Amino acid sequence: MPQNESKYQAPALDKGLDILEYLSSQSVPLSQTEIATGISRSSNEIYRMLVSLETRGYVLRDEISGKYRLSLKLYHLSHRHSPIDELCKAAQFPIEELAAAVRQSCHLSILYLDQLMVVLHVKSPEPIALSVEEGNLFPLPLTASGKVLLAYMPAAERNKLLSENAHYKEFSATEKRSFLNSLEQIKTEGAYIKTSDLAEGVVDISVPVGNKDSNVVACLTVSRLTTLNINKGRKNEEILKEAFLCADRIRKRIGL
Repeated sequence: MPQNESKYQAPALDKGLDILEYLSSQSVPLSQTEIATGISRSSNEIYRMLVSLETRGYVLRDEISGKYRLSLKLYHLSHRHSPIDELCKAAQFPIEELAAAVRQSCHLSILYLDQLMVVLHVKSPEPIALSVEEGNLFPLPLTASGKVLLAYMPAAERNKLLSENAHYKEFSATEKRSFLNSLEQIKTEGAYIKTSDLAEGVVDISVPVGNKDSNVVACLTVSRLTTLNINKGRKNEEILKEAFLCADRIRKRIGL
């Protein structure tokens, strides 16, 4: 038995998932034969499963061509209760207040596979402001938010993720040691302030959201524009205090 193969197998379920995953990867409806070929099974093997998926509303069969395509049922199920939606709802008002107080743009990020995903952005009330589009993905090792999330991950999980990360693999041995040491420092200090590696004239002030010992779910970042006369008199440390208060409010609103 292959190492990654579970000893608890459910062949019928596997067939159904194979069909759904394959249809989701195709842009056009497919016949029973085409689906069978695509998932390396016989046409007879998947007939009953296709009938069942059609009956349950997961796939639709065209009356004329007889070809199958996915319905919107999976989309509907995935959006009934989204942890990300709940997180954003809890964070929206506190981050809006933070942006108004520090006069800088703020965003909330989470880990997505081996990248950083921005799930909520609140623009600065100033006429000139940094904008980070929600849903965008960024390399974890090159962002302040990513480093904060990495710092609070269990060591084994973090090491596995970094070993497969394309950007981290390009680091020299010295750079890797320095990077890992910086993660330890972030966890010790509970925050990270750094000039952005991705945008000139920006300082990122990042704090974890969650229980720092075991359950950090997101990272809150204030992206301070340093090249404009916005809040010139306000120091990074003052903004950091506001960010800590905001992160604590979010933590309480999500029940951690």
